[in-house]
Amino acid sequence: MVRFFLIFIAVLAVLFRIDMLDDVQRVAVEPWTSLLATASAALMTPLDSDVAHHGRILMSKATGFAVSIEAGCNGVEAAIILIAGMIAFPSRWIHKLAGIAIGIAAVQVVNLLRIISLYYLGKWNMAVFEFAHLYLWQALIMLDVLVVWMLWIRWIARQTPPPSDQPPVAHAA
Repeated sequence: MVRFFLIFIAVLAVLFRIDMLDDVQRVAVEPWTSLLATASAALMTPLDSDVAHHGRILMSKATGFAVSIEAGCNGVEAAIILIAGMIAFPSRWIHKLAGIAIGIAAVQVVNLLRIISLYYLGKWNMAVFEFAHLYLWQALIMLDVLVVWMLWIRWIARQTPPPSDQPPVAHAA
């Protein structure tokens, strides 16, 4: 348990430090955030032609209401926590990589739902938007990370053969 905790904290520290680098923000995080706005608009537009996007901003053409997807709202931090948990957990690297890929996808699907719901909540009622943004969705995204990680651990347990109850047998030559 101590080993897990120390690796988890070390990986978190390294990944959060990398995330804060200006070059990483410019080359990876900002384009990712814009892609989230594009994907959100693409999902919304078939049912709502009023939605437009520019960069990381989703807006209503009719009212001008807009939300901007900022750091902390792009799922990067949640993905970092998930990655740290998977790297720290004792398992084969192929299982870690599969879990990270599928886990990040799952977190981002929930994050798209978050962005879209917050856009509509903000158009409807800013007080509800603030509560959902600051409290409800923060908890739900972290719960998503925890559920994905726990499902991955269950999967890992099925991939690892159980220890034998029989002591090893020495064979004479």
